[in-house]
Amino acid sequence: MSGAVDLSSLKQPPAGTSGAGGGAYAVSEADFETKVLRRSTQVPVVVALYSQRSPGSVELVRTLERLVQEGAGAWDLATVEAEANMRIAQAFGVKGIPTVIAVAGGRPLADFEGAQPEPQVRQWLSAVVEAVGGQLEGGEQPQAVEDPRFTAAEAALERGDIAGAEAAYEAIIAAEPGNEEAKSALRQLRFLSRAQAVSDSAIATADADPANVDAAMDAADVEMLSQQPEASFDRLIAVIKKTAGDDRTRARTRLLELFELFDPAEPFVIAARRKLAAALY
Repeated sequence: MSGAVDLSSLKQPPAGTSGAGGGAYAVSEADFETKVLRRSTQVPVVVALYSQRSPGSVELVRTLERLVQEGAGAWDLATVEAEANMRIAQAFGVKGIPTVIAVAGGRPLADFEGAQPEPQVRQWLSAVVEAVGGQLEGGEQPQAVEDPRFTAAEAALERGDIAGAEAAYEAIIAAEPGNEEAKSALRQLRFLSRAQAVSDSAIATADADPANVDAAMDAADVEMLSQQPEASFDRLIAVIKKTAGDDRTRARTRLLELFELFDPAEPFVIAARRKLAAALY
């Protein structure tokens, strides 16, 4: 998420304190610029947005407070009560509490959502510190930190271990139900796994037997894999038009799954959704 968030709206007139002291400190909108943006030009600042009403987020803050003391000044911790500082939460696009964001050089660098076990938090902090090392104090902007959980999933894919990659993404989603990146990766992976198992003759088979719903779904997968999304969508919409009951439901479910492989704002997805609505009603 490096650079994806504009924090300029949170800047305030220069505060009376420098915010340069290490360790952990509470932050509000009034001192966000000093304690987070300015301080992050010297060391990474880990911003923890939490709620007193959320035991899990309070426990995560306590874990971070303990770890920042062990960090010996390598990073700072800024704790933010989300309800009292909604502009900070909105600036970061926070969807759930707790959310933890590393800020370096005045920009978001990496983040995670939800309470996490301490070993995972330690691993994430180590990755942040390593990525930032030697790049602050007026140096170049640090590069975005790769989440080690995604790195493990991608490594499994490179080895050809589809099941291992799928399990890795499922573990991320189990820990963070709102993690859209993991959900998207898992959808793509499941599609590829299914489509690559379909025979190359699927399109010919479906064209020869238009009433065969299974053949049509296989052919749609092959067309999608061949980077022909419009043809894939149109094939399934044609099936939906002339079927009913379970067959129509299966074709519609498959079509919706294929829609989810793309940004919903894509013009061809919008057009296909309109065709689907017309086919259904």
